[in-house]
Amino acid sequence: MTHTSDFETDISLNPLDLVERMAALNEWAFERSAEDEITISLEGRWTDCHVSFQWMDEVEALHIACAFDLKVPEKRKTEVLRLLSLINEQMWVGHFDLWSKEGVIMFRHALLLAGAEATDRQCEVLMECAIEAVERYFPAFQFVVWAGKTAREAMDATLFETVGEA
Repeated sequence: MTHTSDFETDISLNPLDLVERMAALNEWAFERSAEDEITISLEGRWTDCHVSFQWMDEVEALHIACAFDLKVPEKRKTEVLRLLSLINEQMWVGHFDLWSKEGVIMFRHALLLAGAEATDRQCEVLMECAIEAVERYFPAFQFVVWAGKTAREAMDATLFETVGEA
């Protein structure tokens, strides 16, 4: 007699297949460089986003990293780190990191599946969270890197929401 548990480990799908299908349906440029990695490039409102999804089989997690076109010069790294701290305090999902060696800021998050199958909707939400976070905070990064503002000034300027119409 065959037990259903004998089949469960054999039929698990790679969640990157869902991500690849999502990219194709949205007509985003993508490259599946390996079985466990896919990179998607798309144009955002403020900047182009380069989104990398990685399937981390050893921990059963789908990792997303979203980098964007903004290089942090050495002289602004300390203030960018202050800004990252302020931004990450506001984040409910994911976080921003500075890769110091490359001077690149990126949004990162992971979906821990632990034996469960990923769904199309989960992959979509991962992508939406990454793009929304970059779109929301990119102006603050610009203020610190290009305009020489402090982290607090940048946060105050970008989180200021107007009420009504002028």
